[in-house]
This record gives sequence, C-alpha cells and structure tokens, in this order.
Amino acid sequence: MRALFQDNPFRLYIGLALLLIVSAIGLVLPWFTPVDPLEWYTAPRNQGPSGAHPLGTTSLGQDIFWLLTWAVRNSLILGVSVAFLSTLIGVFLGLTAGYVGGGLDRFLSFLMDALICIPTLPILILLAALFGGQLSLVAAGVALVVFNWPFPGRQVRAVALSMREREFVNVAWFSGERRSRILTRHIFPYIAGWSAANFINTVLVAIATESALAVIGLSSASQATVGTMIYWALKYQALLGERYIWIGAPVVVIVALFIGLFLMSSGLAMRSSERRMSI
Repeated sequence: MRALFQDNPFRLYIGLALLLIVSAIGLVLPWFTPVDPLEWYTAPRNQGPSGAHPLGTTSLGQDIFWLLTWAVRNSLILGVSVAFLSTLIGVFLGLTAGYVGGGLDRFLSFLMDALICIPTLPILILLAALFGGQLSLVAAGVALVVFNWPFPGRQVRAVALSMREREFVNVAWFSGERRSRILTRHIFPYIAGWSAANFINTVLVAIATESALAVIGLSSASQATVGTMIYWALKYQALLGERYIWIGAPVVVIVALFIGLFLMSSGLAMRSSERRMSI
C-alpha cells in the first residue's frame, strides 16, 4: 500500500478517481434535482435514509442528498474560480517580474511580500463583520484571489530569474523574438506542471477557508456550500439528535475531495521536478 501511494501514476489515478466522483456529485447530479433543496419543509423532517430520501432529511425538511449535491457544486465553483484567477495572475506577474527585472520587479516583489505577510483568515473575518456576518461567496472569492495570487507569483518569479540566464533564452532574445513569446514558449513550459499543482493546492485553500468561515457562522448561511451545510447541522444539534448523516455526509465528501486534490497535486509536482532534473 505504501509503494502504491509513492508511485507517481497511482497517485494521479487515485486522486483523479476521487475527483471524478466528487465532481459527478457536484456538477452532474444537481441538474436532476426534483425540488429546490434550499427550500425548507419540502420533505418530512428528521427522516432516516429511505428510497425517497437516500440520505434522509434535515430538521428543516430538506433532502440531505440533493442538498449535498448543491453544496458540493457551489464549493467546487468557488474553489476552481479562485484557483484559476490566482494562478493566472500569479504566473503572469511572476514571469513578468522575474524576466523584466528592474523597477517593475522591485515593485511587484514588494507587493507580493506585503500580501503574503497579511493573514488571510482574520481579514476575511473582518470583512464578514463589515458585511453584517453574512459574507457572500463572491466577496469571499475576491478576497481569496487578492491574498492567494502572490504565492505562485513569488515562486514563478524565482524560476523566471533563473531561466532568463539560460543560453536558449538568450538565443531567442538575440534572434528578435518578442518578450511575450519568450515567456510563453520558452519559459512557461518549464513551470506548467508546477502551475497545475499550485492550482490544485489553491482549490484546497479556497474551499477550506470558506468552510471555516461558514462553520463559525460568518458566511452567508442562505447559500449552500459544504461549510454552510455543516453549520446548519451543528446549529440544529445533529450530533446530539443522532442525525449523523446530516453532518457526516459533507465531512466525508470534503475529506475525499481534499485527499483527491492532494494526491493529484503531489503527483503533478513530482512529475514536474523529475522533468526539471532530466533537462
């Protein structure tokens, strides 16, 4: 079993399989929802699993299974959106700063260092307080992008600083190739695998941060996410009432998602480092 998880392809395949399962729950099944799972009292309250309600119902009369599909969908959309924008901005500005250098590099490096030093969660808690304790997914997503793009940016800058001294980059520059072409064609391929791994890590960070805010009641409870689902389960004392599926279902899904993302991230990072070592 240990060798299985240490092998690159198996890490990727197991991680991909888990992600496909979670993606099917969050991106495919919501299209088949028979009723709006966010509406209260559309089903009998506190029912156990049955043919009509595979995972039972909540104290608010919601079908847990269909509510879970919507919660996973919104969490995935938030995580992927934040990761895409953060990685895109970070890679672009990191490559630009590292290759161009000079005053632009100093300014972008200062901005990255300043944002990295600021703790994200307290800032989000402050924003939630300003929004009356109901931070929307859009506001949380924007804040997460602002504080997450410097991480890939800082590391990509270091790679660009090294790569711009390579002989083939100098040959391309003396041949008259445009700076944008040098960055995209000659430098970016060397960090593509790492960028994919960083994208996956940022998905983890975004979902985990939003879930933490939701569990302590600082995000909009009217929007279905994995975190808000746990929040309502705790609020209505699901554990004391022995309604374990209500709180257990989102926990199991988010653990499976995190394991899948971690396996894919580590597998891609190892492949990227092996490729760099072989060059």
